[in-house]
Amino acid sequence: MLCRSADLIAEARASGTGIAALNVITLEHAEAVAAAAEATGLPAIVQISQNAVRYHGGDVLPLASAVAALAEAGAARLALHLDHVEDVELLHRTAECGASSVMFDASRMPDAENVAATRRAAQWAHANGLFVEAELGEIGGKGSAHTPGVRTDPGDAARFVEETGVDALAVAVGSSHAMVSRTASLDLELIARIHEAVPVPLVLHGSSGVPHATLRAAVAHGMTKVNIGTLLNVAFTDAVRAGLREAPEAVDPRRYLSAARAAVAAAVAECLTTVTSAAPATAP
Repeated sequence: MLCRSADLIAEARASGTGIAALNVITLEHAEAVAAAAEATGLPAIVQISQNAVRYHGGDVLPLASAVAALAEAGAARLALHLDHVEDVELLHRTAECGASSVMFDASRMPDAENVAATRRAAQWAHANGLFVEAELGEIGGKGSAHTPGVRTDPGDAARFVEETGVDALAVAVGSSHAMVSRTASLDLELIARIHEAVPVPLVLHGSSGVPHATLRAAVAHGMTKVNIGTLLNVAFTDAVRAGLREAPEAVDPRRYLSAARAAVAAAVAECLTTVTSAAPATAP
């Protein structure tokens, strides 16, 4: 069933566990997430990034409609979220495409402009019944929230949330986007400090590079929403490569895409179980 992101996030936060948010690019990705959620009985947030929309010719509706149809057709609890949206026009299509939440990303802007733009985005989102996530940008020349080596200051995070009115905050605690090896080390003590300082759910981006045991620890220390994308793409691509090695004469994409979909489903199932099985954190 198609659920609201706000409800799934609130449920996870209240129980002190986490909610996995999986980025999808193709229909096979989306089918794999739905299958994994059905198999495990666990909820999931399905995310479509602005980059994925650009890949599909700039129109969010085809892939978003497919995700919504998959959710409505199954028993798994799925929510649809637009991720890393920088374009205001795409932001304003959030509700139209069936998504109940959006991550508005103005982190490339100077801090004051980021705050102002994010505040406007949050006001628009709330007026339309949507949940909005954001992240800090460049503060004191330190780079964006997910520049390698950058760490979010709890005071800066609290100020940003107060000034923008966002519903969730992505924070920098040691992960990086697009990692293909699971070698990231998170600052768990910092997660706990930010959790104490910030009144909204925390979001971990770049979780594909984080070992499962560390993801569980991050949730136990106060992380709620855990974004995972590259890990799915690695599973997908590895399965395609293996299929074509075994049958180099294959021309029917169903022969290797079905294996890719199954590999992604297995990876997603493991992620869902990991994120929702963490020891409870204490909600503020």
